[in-house]
Amino acid sequence: MDVIENIKRQIADNPVILYMKGTPDFPQCGFSGRAVQILDKCGVEYAFVNVFEAPEVRENLKLVSHWPTFPQLFVRGELVGGSDIMMELYESGELQKLLAGATKAGERQD
Repeated sequence: MDVIENIKRQIADNPVILYMKGTPDFPQCGFSGRAVQILDKCGVEYAFVNVFEAPEVRENLKLVSHWPTFPQLFVRGELVGGSDIMMELYESGELQKLLAGATKAGERQD
């Protein structure tokens, strides 16, 4: 499968997916760590892709999302943004509304 097609499939198949540096248990940058903390506070299940373990995704995701940095959060197939945008949306209550119904609350999909 082509890398771009694989990324699009990941985004389509997962209601909430975080492309990040590291893993939720071991984030490898502060921004990815903050994104995980925000999602965990929201209590949602989410899939993740460690872009350090998938360099082809790291190089090609920006062609799909048109967003150059990581982390990148997608909800229901749409790019939400990085950790700064996630924090703004969380503080305003908009992220919780966006995530409502996207998944069952409670567990991550690791």
